[in-house]
Amino acid sequence: MLSKIVATALATAALSLAGAAQAADLKACAVPPDVVPAPSETPPADQIHTDVPIAAYLLALFWSPESCRANIPESDKAIQCQANSFGFTVHGLWPNGPDRIHPRYCKPSPPISLKTVKANLCMTPSPWLLQHEWQAHGTCDWPTPEAYFRKARAVRSKLNVPDLTPDANGTMTAGQVRQAFLTRNRGLTAEGLNVRVNKDNRLTEVWVCLDLKFKPAACRGGNGTPDPVTIRVTQRR
Repeated sequence: MLSKIVATALATAALSLAGAAQAADLKACAVPPDVVPAPSETPPADQIHTDVPIAAYLLALFWSPESCRANIPESDKAIQCQANSFGFTVHGLWPNGPDRIHPRYCKPSPPISLKTVKANLCMTPSPWLLQHEWQAHGTCDWPTPEAYFRKARAVRSKLNVPDLTPDANGTMTAGQVRQAFLTRNRGLTAEGLNVRVNKDNRLTEVWVCLDLKFKPAACRGGNGTPDPVTIRVTQRR
């Protein structure tokens, strides 16, 4: 019995240390001195949904090595792919609607301040993406960019987000990706994780589904790639 208690205590301490290390990681990365905020975004008219009620939330996590490999528009090459080496980064914290239409672009917004951009680049390493996430999602539930990113940081810091180590062929199953999250986070379930891949079957994101109190919940829109499917996972450099 004593050995079990000791083992449990050690495991809990290890998780706490891991969580503390990740919290520090959100504040510790190389931020180039010439960073500038992105311009305000002009939202597409068909994506403006200001009157959709919020039914749930979702924390979207990018697999940064794939973002860099594919050179997707959301990845800032200098910050994300040259000055730093990230695993999962925060794509965004999204209010979701009760159906397929979600709250988006709820009010206009000027460019985010340089101070706010720099404060969040280690979480979301792209000035353009920070501006987009605030305008597309944050304006629908938070009064300021600072309040929105503070909440995104708080939600992210409560997760023990794993690194991923694909096999020699650069592959994992979707189930192994989910399990990497589950073994590190009490309260998460497989039903609350949506594993996303692109058309080449490469891992792009993991969505962590949350209820209205920001607690883990089953994903309302499905779980993406099924557990048995083998997917390609770009190796972190």
